[in-house]
Amino acid sequence: MDIHTLSPIAGKDYPQNWNAFLDWFSTEDACLAYLEKLRWPEGFVCPSCALAGKPHRANRGRLICRHCRYQSSVTAGTIFSKTRTPLRVWLAAAWYLTNQKQGVSALGLQRVLGLGSYQTAWMILHRYRRAMIRPGREKLHGLVEVDETYLDMTDGRPGDRSKRKSHTQRVLIILAVEIKEPQGFGRIRLRRIDDDTKGNVLPFIQNSIETGSHVRTDGAGMYVKLHELGYQHDRKVMLGSETPAHTSMPGVHRVASLIKRWLLGTHHGAVRPEQLDAYLDEFVFRFNRRSSRSRGMLFYRLLQQAVATEPVTYENVVVRKAKEE
Repeated sequence: MDIHTLSPIAGKDYPQNWNAFLDWFSTEDACLAYLEKLRWPEGFVCPSCALAGKPHRANRGRLICRHCRYQSSVTAGTIFSKTRTPLRVWLAAAWYLTNQKQGVSALGLQRVLGLGSYQTAWMILHRYRRAMIRPGREKLHGLVEVDETYLDMTDGRPGDRSKRKSHTQRVLIILAVEIKEPQGFGRIRLRRIDDDTKGNVLPFIQNSIETGSHVRTDGAGMYVKLHELGYQHDRKVMLGSETPAHTSMPGVHRVASLIKRWLLGTHHGAVRPEQLDAYLDEFVFRFNRRSSRSRGMLFYRLLQQAVATEPVTYENVVVRKAKEE
């Protein structure tokens, strides 16, 4: 059974408020025990031989498989791997990150947690962003709008608060938004693309939208053969139309506006093109859970994915990598 289909219980599986959080995670051992339960909800499974069984517990948090004698730990192979930052700080960061509806900047996190290094706060946020997208998630379906938009990105480096003038460049992203009838929006998908050609647009649609869905686009040529891929296609030709684009396709225009406002408001427009994918993942995580009444549930889901996500280094983040499929 997919652990994401289960319904965690407030007060049992995650704290309900900040006071409860402080009680639950007052020590490093308490944090380790919580992460261990999330990583192996049915008991320890050896990362090497894949056999289940109660491990031998050595010092420094080492877990030794009784079958193959492989040594591991709760944090090994996760986003917390080899961190020098206390887990209490990591979990506090996760709580703060998920309890701020508009997100948090690295500078804001540094101030709230009293971190001595901006880079530490920046990396904590980027590691969590890496865990915000769950592999195998359900594709969008029903009526889905698809469009592209440009974002203005700065060339300033993380933590660079010098007074020099920053230069900007335009980065193209593609959006898909579920449309609910009679009104409202469902889930979304976002991706940075190099250009608006079929080679970039069609794979995004196939990876994001369930075959057979009703896809609404503008009149651009790269969408012409969508019906051959198994989609119902509704083309809205904007050129010469008396109906404004934001009226014909309200979903993508609304989401594009929210992304731009979020990048300028929460992150002050200081997002580099190389890291944009991570910020888009965070926006998707937040938007798709915007109706959640429990911020504690978001905390639980983020940590649940964090212990199932491979570690990422500083070099992985600052150096541009191809977007993973």
